[in-house]
Amino acid sequence: MRVVLAPMEGVADAPMRALLTSVGGYDLVVSEFIRVVDQLLPEKVFFRLCAELKYQCNTASGTPVRLQLLGQDPNWMAENAVRAIELGSRGVDLNYGCPAPMVNRSNGGAALLKEPETIYRVTKAVREAVPADKPVSAKIRLGWDDKSRCIEIAQAIEAAGASELTVHARTKEEAYRPPAHWEYIAKIKQATQLPIIANGEIWSREDYLKCQQASGCDDVMLGRGALTVPNLAHVVKGLQAPMAWAEVKTLLIQYSDFEIVSEKEKYYPARIKQWLRFIARHYSEGEQLFLQVRVLKNTKQILSLLKDS
Repeated sequence: MRVVLAPMEGVADAPMRALLTSVGGYDLVVSEFIRVVDQLLPEKVFFRLCAELKYQCNTASGTPVRLQLLGQDPNWMAENAVRAIELGSRGVDLNYGCPAPMVNRSNGGAALLKEPETIYRVTKAVREAVPADKPVSAKIRLGWDDKSRCIEIAQAIEAAGASELTVHARTKEEAYRPPAHWEYIAKIKQATQLPIIANGEIWSREDYLKCQQASGCDDVMLGRGALTVPNLAHVVKGLQAPMAWAEVKTLLIQYSDFEIVSEKEKYYPARIKQWLRFIARHYSEGEQLFLQVRVLKNTKQILSLLKDS
């Protein structure tokens, strides 16, 4: 089995990717998406959202990173995919699942689930532009507001020549509400020859085994669960129990050190509160810490609380 760290926009930035992969268990990371509209983007945009390009597109612990693109214009997506490969990305992933309203209003992300033909044209253009030895993968949801076209969408991606497909087992309208409909992944798997990676509602080893049985997939992508239990990749592989709270707190401090060394410090209070909100789902100590941190706005106060609690 492979475990992939999901591309969580605004959450799984390079410091978070470095931290989670340092814990181990991940076989691949997909970056936050780069939004493509009507131009070949400058190299600085790629490096800003995928800092690992400076290091052979690996995290510090050596986990390979695949850059993700989001857009609907086949030609511009293809040109930017070529640039990503030239800069060192370990293939290209195509985002057809983002549910963010701002993205969807401009016909990006999950909005394209209503247009399988556009998904086909974008995927085909990227596949033809990118060297054959570099993977072109895609990530979808089961549809916009119903699941009736999920096989059509997956078959369009297969016909366009994609290397593999990640399926988040919910529609856009279902957002992140449970349950995840893993049985639809099995239907897609039966209707295509694509390697499929299952995604959605995997918070534990038990969830993984249920997903594996329902979807028929061994490979899995972890998103919010990876933030909740930082060693979840090892947990779902059956190699470890969830890490102890003391280890989680050490990671919180390490992450803080990563996030306060540049202009990104101004985002630190919001970022650490966001992560603590996830951690609180599994750790009672995390819930108590979140309740204390959420009223603080000053970085020094938050750091002091983390180190003294």
